[in-house]
Amino acid sequence: MGHDKRALDGDPTDASELIFWCDAMLWNPSQYAGLTRRQVLQAGAVSTLGLTLPQLLEATASTSGRPAREKSCIFIFQYGGLSQLDSWDPKPNSPAEIRGPYRPIATSVPGFQVGELMPRLARLASRYAVIRSMSHRVPVHDIANRMLLAGQSLPALNAPSFGTIVSKLRPSQASVPSQVWLQKFGGGAMPPDSTYLTGGSLGMAYAPLLIGMTHDDNPATPGFRVRAFDSSEGLASDRVQARRDLLTQLESNQRPMPGADTMLRSRQRAYDLLSGSAARQAFDIEREPASVRDRYGRHPLGQNLLLARRLIEAGVRLANVVAWCGLAPGDRFLSVETWDMHGNAGIDIFGNGWNGLGWAMPCCDQAVSALIEDLEQRGLLETTLVVLVGEFGRTPRISRGGSAIGRDHWPNCYSAMLAGGGVRGGAVYGASDSRAAYVHDNPVSPEDFAATLFHALDIPPDTGISPDGFSLRASTGTPVLGLF
Repeated sequence: MGHDKRALDGDPTDASELIFWCDAMLWNPSQYAGLTRRQVLQAGAVSTLGLTLPQLLEATASTSGRPAREKSCIFIFQYGGLSQLDSWDPKPNSPAEIRGPYRPIATSVPGFQVGELMPRLARLASRYAVIRSMSHRVPVHDIANRMLLAGQSLPALNAPSFGTIVSKLRPSQASVPSQVWLQKFGGGAMPPDSTYLTGGSLGMAYAPLLIGMTHDDNPATPGFRVRAFDSSEGLASDRVQARRDLLTQLESNQRPMPGADTMLRSRQRAYDLLSGSAARQAFDIEREPASVRDRYGRHPLGQNLLLARRLIEAGVRLANVVAWCGLAPGDRFLSVETWDMHGNAGIDIFGNGWNGLGWAMPCCDQAVSALIEDLEQRGLLETTLVVLVGEFGRTPRISRGGSAIGRDHWPNCYSAMLAGGGVRGGAVYGASDSRAAYVHDNPVSPEDFAATLFHALDIPPDTGISPDGFSLRASTGTPVLGLF
């Protein structure tokens, strides 16, 4: 019992914690694994084609003899809040104190422009969609981040995050964690750990595996190695096997309890994680060719996104990535809040330091474009939703913060990018006013944004997630169907 309590209260980042953490996981495969929600809804119409429902299930569950791949997600958090005017929603006709120094550039989609620091993403505009009308009313980092994580305008402190809900409703069927968090939030503006590392009200069974406790604990750091699957000191593999054999022997003399099958499957997955090679190999970024690592960029965001792609390929359902771009040459570490560009760190928002767009935006452009292209080349983009968004945007008017210039918090109107997962490439949804200050049409609330992501993952937003099945839903929002 002591081990169980420690695992539920602790952080499952090593083998001794992981084995008990995984033991608690509720593993409930979808009844119609391999089918999309749309296919299930259409099943009633297939009799006219001469197919029975079992035949349809068999036909749609395999491609070239392999099960159809379920949807996954790579969620990239631009922690601090990206300036919409200098990225996805430039306003070249506004006064200089609004538009800033960057010019808009054309994309591969006629009539769609982005900021000049995004040339690679500009060329890939037909692969993603942009929402220019994200909106809420809270200009405070930690609260706004809780809103983004929970997909709610007024989230409770224990509200389950988007990733937690996905872990519950669409758990991984492979011998890997369902959800992984790459790079811990840091700095005074971070949300509490309880909002994204514990599973919230759904419990530790659906919490993510955390990789990257500090700013230098990331795949771009020389000598980086994931230690989550290392055995604790004195806990050799033969001792783990001995414990397993003893537990099996004890249980063989007991009457099966309700839910025993689920518990046994969960335990088997825990042992597979510890003793198998699939998870270890997925987390071993050193297996990637140097050319691929260079393509993503040898900075934290680039290497974390490459690691995220490896995890998705291995069967992880959701990889969360904090978009910490690392330090520019000559910088010293201050925070992982790359995108909180007030200018109060002594770095101009338009400068080339770690907290300036001149450094961060090219890093992001390189890494995210490489991710989209890589997923597409590997046949994973259609089943992998890529999300790029911050907790809010930045003020239209440029301000002075101490000795440098910046833009302050602005939740009233900002932008988000979505790619893959059935999202219609080249789409631009919603519009801001002439200064990107307020939404002109089609506002998207935190609830609607979350509902849109659930829809992309073939999860009906109104799916019940509470024990009674109806008092708590995955989302109360309305998905933006025009993006699909």
